[in-house]
Amino acid sequence: MPYSICKTFDFESGHILSRHPGKCRFPHGHSRRVEVVVTADQLDANGMVCDFQAIKGLLKDFLETWDHALCLNTDDPHFAFYERAYGNRVIAFPHTDPTSEVMVKAVFDEMKRQLAGAGNGFAPGVRLARVRLTETNSSWAEYSA
Repeated sequence: MPYSICKTFDFESGHILSRHPGKCRFPHGHSRRVEVVVTADQLDANGMVCDFQAIKGLLKDFLETWDHALCLNTDDPHFAFYERAYGNRVIAFPHTDPTSEVMVKAVFDEMKRQLAGAGNGFAPGVRLARVRLTETNSSWAEYSA
């Protein structure tokens, strides 16, 4: 049975679900939490799966771009307006609404990419198990390998 550890990140972000039939088609925001779970079959020389700081180092810059940003579908009819108004605080999701499901997959893919390129802080057997993105205190989406 593998060992698992989890590192959490908190940030604020807004989004517009332009294809949603209800209120979510209007701009709104969430206090989000991302939970990243990594596993290993054996512990490293320090008795750990890996250092929590190593996980933080891989995702900090990526999630920083999402903090206090507006996530938008590039097909949203007002995309160009928001991009002109807010510049790099607009996170583009090409041809898809930035639902929690889409966002959690983006975080998972980034973590997997970063983990594959990481050398320091990770033993060879460390792997990404899952990522969870919380939208509200009662709603979350999860993606796993």
